[in-house]
Amino acid sequence: MSLELTDVTLTYPDGGARLTALDKVSLTVPAGTLTAVIGPSGSGKSSLLAVAATLITPDSGRVVIAGRDTAGLDRGTLTALRRTTIGTVFQQPNLLPSLTAAEQLQVMAHLDGRSPRKARARALELLASVGLADQAGKRPHQLSGGQRQRINIARALMNDPAVLLVDEPTSALDHERGAAVLDLLTTLTHRRATATVLVTHDRSHLDAVDAVAEVTDGRLTGA
Repeated sequence: MSLELTDVTLTYPDGGARLTALDKVSLTVPAGTLTAVIGPSGSGKSSLLAVAATLITPDSGRVVIAGRDTAGLDRGTLTALRRTTIGTVFQQPNLLPSLTAAEQLQVMAHLDGRSPRKARARALELLASVGLADQAGKRPHQLSGGQRQRINIARALMNDPAVLLVDEPTSALDHERGAAVLDLLTTLTHRRATATVLVTHDRSHLDAVDAVAEVTDGRLTGA
């Protein structure tokens, strides 16, 4: 299953006029591939990610998530789609300080009604997949920045999403840890067949990705 944006235009009110954030943007990300979307601050990267996550409805164009056209879906249906089909890796991990690494993931399964035993098994499997099997019982303050970001990634995969959206995951990491996180995202994308979009302003870790697209003034090139 893929992610498809076709001729997406998004505008915001700007005084008495409209500011164009996305201008007829088209992007296709096949399952099992990672596309990096680069561009300076204010170029439209965050708007693209918000539209792909169905958090914002564009003025025009189509957004198709894992074969499902999102046009006309009500708020409840979109919420369910995000919970079951879309995984989001936020720029900051925002882990709950009182929960262990495994419990951070189990919360996601609880929201989806999964049994505690199955949730625990899934959480441990994902922590192992990101190299943190031996850190399952530790809380955020006991972990490094890179380890917390790996938990952030594992948490986004908890409900086996078809689409993975990643927002600036290396911004708070040094070069070495940033490269390791990107390598991990690429590996997991290929292994789990997700359609992954990585939004970043950092061009130094892009050798391993499958495609690179650039946003400039709301227009997308290179996709």
